[in-house]
Amino acid sequence: MQQLRLSGTGGQGLILGGIILAEAALEEGKLAVQSQSYGPEARGGSSKSEVIISDKAIRYPKITAPDVLLAMSEEACKKYSADLPEEGILVTDSMLVHKLPDRKFKKVYELPITQTAQDKLGRSLFANIVALGAIAKITGVVSIESLIKVILARVPKGTEEMNEQAIRLGMALVD
Repeated sequence: MQQLRLSGTGGQGLILGGIILAEAALEEGKLAVQSQSYGPEARGGSSKSEVIISDKAIRYPKITAPDVLLAMSEEACKKYSADLPEEGILVTDSMLVHKLPDRKFKKVYELPITQTAQDKLGRSLFANIVALGAIAKITGVVSIESLIKVILARVPKGTEEMNEQAIRLGMALVD
């Protein structure tokens, strides 16, 4: 079982990212649960999407201790890393998160997620998809093929090529 938390601020597309991740797992015949929460502000408030992916029955639909935390803002990193265990993986957007938690984690990836979306695709709007490519590469929780299939079915017509490119750019950020 993998427990993943995607966190940041409202408007970054992290809830959609969690839904896509869960659907990609379902595409592969795995079981998945996705939940979300966000502050009262529509944009700019804290936001998180949690996904549990498993080959066996998921008995409790909430994350107890994340295996992976994606932090796309300083506030989210501080707020949502508290229950990330030492064995956990922390992925941050290096353009938006400048101070890491004092605690040590198994692996920390400081990736230029938003910067890559802006520089290579011309819009930070694709940062959530870039992040999904990086997470898929880091964890192997879903295949890139399943992720691309779900993304192409969900994104607005005419943006398919850029979204597929965003996935590949995210993968390329990981060593």
